[in-house]
Amino acid sequence: MRNSTPAFEVPMSPSVQPYGSHSSWRGVRRYLNEHRHQLAQAADRLYPHLPKVGSTHLLTREAWTLAHPMELHRIALRWADRPPVPVVTGREAEAKAALPPGIPTYAQAMEALDRPRLFENRKCYRLLDVAWPELSFTRGHYFDGLDVGETAAHEFAAATLLEVTVRPFRRLVGDPTDLRRRPALPAISMLTLRRDDHTGTMTFVLHWRDSARVAHGGGLYQVMPVGVFQPAEETPHAETCDFDLWKCVVREYAEEFLGRSEAYGDAFDYGTWPLYRELTAARESGRLRSSVLGMGVDPLTFATDILAVTVIDASVFDTIFSEVTASNEEGHVVGATGIPFDEASVSRYVHDEPMQAAGAAVLELAWKHRQALVS
Repeated sequence: MRNSTPAFEVPMSPSVQPYGSHSSWRGVRRYLNEHRHQLAQAADRLYPHLPKVGSTHLLTREAWTLAHPMELHRIALRWADRPPVPVVTGREAEAKAALPPGIPTYAQAMEALDRPRLFENRKCYRLLDVAWPELSFTRGHYFDGLDVGETAAHEFAAATLLEVTVRPFRRLVGDPTDLRRRPALPAISMLTLRRDDHTGTMTFVLHWRDSARVAHGGGLYQVMPVGVFQPAEETPHAETCDFDLWKCVVREYAEEFLGRSEAYGDAFDYGTWPLYRELTAARESGRLRSSVLGMGVDPLTFATDILAVTVIDASVFDTIFSEVTASNEEGHVVGATGIPFDEASVSRYVHDEPMQAAGAAVLELAWKHRQALVS
């Protein structure tokens, strides 16, 4: 982690005018999707006094980064029925310059003018506080995060194109790691390491996220699986039953590694689901270990990620994931035969490839803690 002073400053200039046409808004949106990696690196420089995860540009707080890996099942989740209302929602006057004429929110703009294949305002678990080993949550919805994060990213892309420092909405958000100011809907970014039982060497696969299919993180590499922490269905029963990090992780393995649909049904029973039973049995026998390494926020979009890694014995991996899908609903798989988990590969994807900030952070932290992850 670098830089530990909590001071915060974003340059401010007079406000820009809203878009004059839908086509001009689409042009900036296209530029944003095509240059997310470069824009995230540039946005990182707006926060010189916020801590970063290692050498990456993922923003964090000192209390968010764990000194040692913490097993996923040891994290306690707390629910808040009366949460604080976010200070910033994306409906403020400062957001209007990033919106096309006649459309009041960024999610509605995407729905009308640039709708990706996967685009639903589903229930999510909104993160309120991080106090390891406890995380506090309440109810949120997916578009809550888009209306703030993608608005700020769009505004930054427009300012970059115009070569100005006009970012009134980003200034309004303030410190992106302040969970009281905005809706933070975390994803679990899980690096999966297949460990050879005999040699001890490990490999991993990556996900190339397709900007035509996803609302966030398109055109970037990412670890897999990754999924927003949310219930499988919209019902109160699912919201209660699925308030569990491990259940979310297993569903993402099914969807990203095996190409399973996201449709589960409210009567879905994890206890009788073969994949859930097999992965849970492997975890309980010590042949699979899922650990959390910290938490971070993307400097461009404010996407918030729980940084985690799963180490799976090769015999278990090869049985359960014998046929990793080449593509899924969010993109395609890179390195299905295994990318070596070594210093050269980690350095390549952390520093040289267009990697999502959270993915780069997970890879770097996993390499740092590689001995602890298997001991």
